Amino acid sequence: MNDTVPFRLSVLDTVPVFNGVPAARALRELLELAPEVERLGYHRYWLAEHHNMPAFGTSTPPVLIGQLAGVTSTLRIGSGGVMLPNHVPYVVAEQFATLEAFHPGRIDLGVGRAPGGEPATARALRRTGDPAHEGAFGEQLAELIGYLSPSAPGDRPPVAVCPAVEHPVPVWLLGTSPSSASLAARLGLPYAYAHHLNPAGTEAATDRYRAEFRPSERLERPYVAVSAQVVVAESDEEAEYQAGPAKVAQVEGRINPLTLFRTPEEAAAYPLTGAQRRFLDEYAAPQIIGGVETAGRRLAGLRARTGADELLASVPVYGLRARVRTFRLLAEAVAQAASEGASAGEPSPVTSASSS
Repeated sequence: MNDTVPFRLSVLDTVPVFNGVPAARALRELLELAPEVERLGYHRYWLAEHHNMPAFGTSTPPVLIGQLAGVTSTLRIGSGGVMLPNHVPYVVAEQFATLEAFHPGRIDLGVGRAPGGEPATARALRRTGDPAHEGAFGEQLAELIGYLSPSAPGDRPPVAVCPAVEHPVPVWLLGTSPSSASLAARLGLPYAYAHHLNPAGTEAATDRYRAEFRPSERLERPYVAVSAQVVVAESDEEAEYQAGPAKVAQVEGRINPLTLFRTPEEAAAYPLTGAQRRFLDEYAAPQIIGGVETAGRRLAGLRARTGADELLASVPVYGLRARVRTFRLLAEAVAQAASEGASAGEPSPVTSASSS
């Protein structure tokens, strides 16, 4: 853990779409949610990339980033992430250079190598060759970083991004494995690990990243953000109820990937088998689900195991009010832990919305 940087709370949003809620409404609610998150002192707000998945409203992170940056003033807004093999690096660089021009010092570019959809969708995105191959992805990533790095005066490359990049746009590498951690470490990039997708590999990946990290012009010391599914309510029982749709989606989505999230009432009535319930209990155990005390304890455990500098909270909860409540109670859980730690003479894990 980087002791010189305060622990930060941030958001990773997939814009969950629930039964009976038009996708357009879920997207428009972001314009209300992001300012609320900002008022709570969160540091950054990231949007994921998904395609041909009706339960997620995040097919175009750059468009959403521009919308959210326009209704906020202190939050860093970015992608968590752009799936780089789906895109031409030069076009991605142009998009994020333009966003940076409108919102200087507030734009992040997190990139990953997953398809963001199933094989037919990948073909529709015109993916060619073997983009999962680390060499190909590494070349794409290096090309992208080059475009987003300012050129020395009078030293313009043959192909440059317009508008010109005055300050480097922060580039992050996202991943779910030690191989992505190694690549981020070799390039000296900040690393975001998807604990909500592969909790079994979190510690190995974050340990490898720190062990292999090489300082770069972009980052002097290793910096790790860990994403987790977060549902916080007034009690453990209410949190489990609100987490029901996301749990059922883990079962139902394997049967029909085009299904939407069920409402909490529908999820509670879903006929799970005993084996499915055990699977979902195992799925939820590493995540941050519970009342304020339980959530704070689980977050403290995740930080202790990973040394995370930052939490990216993914909140697949039904309804704008419930989502705001989770973000508010999560902030309270961190503040409570900070207060208890301060009284015990421990460093305070405060949140911050200032520098990157």
